[in-house]
Amino acid sequence: MLEQRIQQQFFESADLQYQAAEALARPIAEATAALLAAITSGGKVLVGGSGAGAALAPHLARLFAGRFERQRPPLAALALSPGPDAAQQVKALGLPGDVLLYIDDGEGHSTMVISAAQGKDMTIVVLAGRGAQAFSELLAETDVLVAVPHERAARVAELQMLVLHCLCDAVDFQLMGDQAP
Repeated sequence: MLEQRIQQQFFESADLQYQAAEALARPIAEATAALLAAITSGGKVLVGGSGAGAALAPHLARLFAGRFERQRPPLAALALSPGPDAAQQVKALGLPGDVLLYIDDGEGHSTMVISAAQGKDMTIVVLAGRGAQAFSELLAETDVLVAVPHERAARVAELQMLVLHCLCDAVDFQLMGDQAP
């Protein structure tokens, strides 16, 4: 019985990834374009998040500033502190043309950070799960919402990690071509 429950976790995760591949390809490509526009024009990516998303933010910043699967020059990326300090960091560090990539876990602590980025004329990319519709009203037409289609927090976090890796791969592909890792 326990083994079946464990297997069910894998099946549910795999099903979600399969279903999301088609639905998320376009918003991930749009997010990639926003990231590349900032990076190639001398801008930077500020990465923040709430809850589990706050734990993913330093991972993405490290992959951009370091490397994903192959060597390349470092990309300007910085992980923001979790909580209300993130909005202050955006106000202090954000510039027009930079990107705020915000990973939301559904706790709804993102409004201040997004408002700070809007005040600095930054492009905003949001990865969200539950409550993603609330972001549609906050974001401008030039911003990107990558909405994970699931209610369970564990599945959302798993797919958000995959989305971050897709972004890294897509940015590397656009910058360096189709070289093998």
